Amino acid sequence: MLAAPRFHHLHLNSVDPDAAIDFYRRLFPTSVTTRWAGRPALGAPNDVLVVFDRVAAPPPTTPQTAIWHFGWHVPDTRRALEAYQGQAAAALLPLYTGDGGSVLISSETWPGTGGVLGRTKAQIAEAKASGVQPTRSGGFGYMRGPDDALVEYAGNHPAERFNHVHFFHEDPFCAQLWYQRHLDATVPAGRAPREPVTETTCPVPRGADRTFPALDRDGMFRTPVAAVAFGDVAFPSYMRQGDQALVSTRGHLYDHIGLGVDDLDAWVAKLRGDGVTFLEEPYRLDDTRAVMIEGPSREAIELVEVR
Repeated sequence: MLAAPRFHHLHLNSVDPDAAIDFYRRLFPTSVTTRWAGRPALGAPNDVLVVFDRVAAPPPTTPQTAIWHFGWHVPDTRRALEAYQGQAAAALLPLYTGDGGSVLISSETWPGTGGVLGRTKAQIAEAKASGVQPTRSGGFGYMRGPDDALVEYAGNHPAERFNHVHFFHEDPFCAQLWYQRHLDATVPAGRAPREPVTETTCPVPRGADRTFPALDRDGMFRTPVAAVAFGDVAFPSYMRQGDQALVSTRGHLYDHIGLGVDDLDAWVAKLRGDGVTFLEEPYRLDDTRAVMIEGPSREAIELVEVR
């Protein structure tokens, strides 16, 4: 039995890594400036890194890749919002509520229902008719960061930390199955399909109705929803929102994710046996080694040997 990988880093391309790190440190003050494998990095308190490569031109964010955004837990969403409103560089983004309005925190509008973080327009009408009120506590919000990065903050949680990388997938349940089978990912409580899925049954049609609140005025598709986790970092996922196939993450703003493993050679052998696609053969990475594979929706995944 191989020890399960743990989340190691999110790798971003940036025209100015130092400025980006300063920005995130102001947003999330428990983080620190550090370096990893010769690259500038942001260190989160839960032993997670955001690693940067400097690029000459703004990294592309379109067409859509599998990585949608990354997010942090904060102890108090409202206090965090107040702090961000005092920072000129923090471009807070409206969440459209489906009735012509918008809010900056999801808890200022109708709460989701049925395990979904949103409501359809029909469900909003029902909420209004039945007197459902916003919780006005916790919730999530978004801002636009350096290099056009989309950053989510969510509360209310015990401590500030890097919490998730949110994905779009061609088939979320198939992606969930892929991460379980090939990388020994766990499934967070409440995120398993109601019925066990197989490679034959995992494709599920995208839900017909858009939900709110959403960054898009027209709402977003939130079903099917799936997730896996590596340690305390989750990979929640929705189906891609448009009709265009997802493209590779390499060279884009969110270039790849990194997972730490104890025995790289053993993992390489396992993944070869599984028929997983290798983007780069094992290579030196400062004082360690790594390999790059491709995930189910063309996301690049770096396995880093961490002893």
